[in-house]
Amino acid sequence: MEKELKALRDKIDNIDEQLIDLLNQRLEQVVAVGRLKSKNNALVYRPERELEIISRLNTYNRGLLNSKAIEAIFLEIFAMSRNYELPQRVAYLGPEGSFTHQAAESRFGAMSDYIPMNSIASVFESVDTERVAFGVVPIENNQVGIVSETIDLLAERELTIAAEVMLPIHFTLAGLCEKISDIKRIYSKDVAFGQCKRFLDTSFNGRKIELIPVESTSKACRLAKEDDQSAALASAIAARSAQVPILFDNVEDSADNLTRFLILAKNFENQPSSNDRTTLLATVENKPGALAKLLSEVERLGINLTRIESRPAKKGKHFDYWFFIDADGHFREPKFQALIQNDRINLKTLGSYVKMES
Repeated sequence: MEKELKALRDKIDNIDEQLIDLLNQRLEQVVAVGRLKSKNNALVYRPERELEIISRLNTYNRGLLNSKAIEAIFLEIFAMSRNYELPQRVAYLGPEGSFTHQAAESRFGAMSDYIPMNSIASVFESVDTERVAFGVVPIENNQVGIVSETIDLLAERELTIAAEVMLPIHFTLAGLCEKISDIKRIYSKDVAFGQCKRFLDTSFNGRKIELIPVESTSKACRLAKEDDQSAALASAIAARSAQVPILFDNVEDSADNLTRFLILAKNFENQPSSNDRTTLLATVENKPGALAKLLSEVERLGINLTRIESRPAKKGKHFDYWFFIDADGHFREPKFQALIQNDRINLKTLGSYVKMES
């Protein structure tokens, strides 16, 4: 057995060395592409091109790798390659170890320069003033709903949505206690308590556990590390960063808990792909039938709306509203151009970007 095992390991080692050689060859081509882009001031981050490559590789694949594995591997390769072309600074809603941090790393890899911000507004400000190239913020959760602050700031700021990230939200219970019966306190964000209610109700045999809300799951892990009679509800990345042992994985009530994040940039435009989403802001006159006219025009042009959400305009003393709209397609398509150029409709395009599957 040992001889057979060694032979198999030698083959794996040989394949690993080939992978290193091929990755270095790929990076040589990336550097050449980077020089061309630099001469022409072209964009380094091209989500639609990355989608095209992943789709092609999934079609090419004939082996054991599944589509999720191919996507994970190549997103990291893309992120590494971009940093060879141009090192990237990325702001995100912190602190370190937050789900937004996890979403940022899933697109920009381990080599980017990540800057945690204490508010969504600070992320917008950092991108707007070009202190960073990109910002990552949450926009909605399929269990809790929309993030109003993000939508309001999209209306106020002149930023572009460069991409979106769909991240499954999994909570862990982490702490120093060897047995769950030793836990007397649990730290976490208040929203996490709500999303893990079933686990909390059924796991402590009716014992009253003190639930202590804190401003972040990262802080919850730090507190749990200092308190040997406590635990934290947090992301796995936060628990690992704080070096707190994970007692239980996936303690959230819903296995379908998903958060959508936006990647923001300034003066950014994606090229059309085969699977785009366009986000718009619409303001309509405060009179009967105004919204109906907008929707009628959308229907006439054959535009498929996937979301329409009203928000207060916050101007003057009247109850005026604007509408946050998601639609299938790219704003350069003729049907969108016809809508945008309609003098009777006041629209602001926030960006067209590759639509990620949930």
